[in-house]
Amino acid sequence: QVQLVESGGGLVQAGGSLRLSCAASGRTFSNYAMGWFRQAPGKEREFVAAIDWSGYSTYYADSVKGRFTISRDNAKNTVYLQMNSLKPEDTAVYVCASEGTVHAAEVVTTAGFYYYWGQGTQVTVSS
Repeated sequence: QVQLVESGGGLVQAGGSLRLSCAASGRTFSNYAMGWFRQAPGKEREFVAAIDWSGYSTYYADSVKGRFTISRDNAKNTVYLQMNSLKPEDTAVYVCASEGTVHAAEVVTTAGFYYYWGQGTQVTVSS
């Protein structure tokens, strides 16, 4: 079965860094776009970052540009999110997602673009 498993979350002070990983299993994901979303308590899920199948094109929410970097290692079937200069407002459950076998009409920065979703990993940034 297809699974996405996130890891690397935790508690960090403001200004610190974390590196999230999303390991995919059940199929290879080298030909599919991957994305990261986050959801804070009482707030809607929001787009964070995405990377296309080639790894050459990346997309970021304005709130994380210059601080977060998304990358992928297709040989390991893994996507990463390097988070630097973390702020308290970055506190959320971070979830990775993968494009399905059928390309969606939605753009890569929207949740509707993705088909497979992980369970998420908690990131807490203290002030």
